[in-house]
Amino acid sequence: MLDFELFPSEGILRVSPTSPMLVRDFAQLSEVVDRYLASNDHLNGIVINTDKFPGWEDFSALISHLKFIRDHHRKVRKVAAVSDDSLIKILPTIAQHFVAADIRQFNHDQLDAAFEWIRQSGD
Repeated sequence: MLDFELFPSEGILRVSPTSPMLVRDFAQLSEVVDRYLASNDHLNGIVINTDKFPGWEDFSALISHLKFIRDHHRKVRKVAAVSDDSLIKILPTIAQHFVAADIRQFNHDQLDAAFEWIRQSGD
């Protein structure tokens, strides 16, 4: 399951995977993000906040995740990965080759710092 909340006044999306992600999670997420992008040029950022990366329910869910990234990454300025999970910690190194956004990793206790980094323009 993917818990998420859009903060439209700041253009920030918080995403918290709590259990293996499903195809419908990405359909719901796309609907919210596409509605926001219909009247805004971009998202200032996405904060991915999780204790431990739960993975995907199945291969179809993974493909849905990749399609979401493909369809939206050029409209996202920053991505903050907030976790102490070792897989999440290497996310910026891997993802920088595939997405346009600036990506940084923050430790689990640095959620506020992650939001603040996204609010800062040009950093």
